[in-house]
Amino acid sequence: MRVLGLDYGSKTVGVALTDEMGIIASPLETIERDMESKIRPTLRRIEELVHKYEVSFIVLGYPVKMSGEVGERALKTEEFKVLLEKRLGESVPVRLWDERLSTADAREILDESGIKRSEQKKYIDKIAAALILEDYMKNSKDYACNP
Repeated sequence: MRVLGLDYGSKTVGVALTDEMGIIASPLETIERDMESKIRPTLRRIEELVHKYEVSFIVLGYPVKMSGEVGERALKTEEFKVLLEKRLGESVPVRLWDERLSTADAREILDESGIKRSEQKKYIDKIAAALILEDYMKNSKDYACNP
């Protein structure tokens, strides 16, 4: 059972993937686009990854505010979820997961690794996606690999 993790942003989508046993989440890639409105190539790439890796479901980072409120980014993420579900059909469910602080945690990991801030852009989104997916795996009561 493989799971895809996504960190949806206005110009990038960080992608992470579990191993075949669904135990380890690893950064996979960052999908980039010129404009937020150009979403079709992003959806197509995610669909390719879902088929290539035989993904069972997707965990999509849900950027609620620190207060728990749903803001503009969270609403755009909900819209993206609907588009993904239309593209993939019912066979690959998309689950929203609270992603508060995932990007900050990713930046901290990169800082501690000694990667210069100017170089972090190419890593941060896929690491944030891996952190979202890892948090889901550890804390979701619905995740099959949870003890």
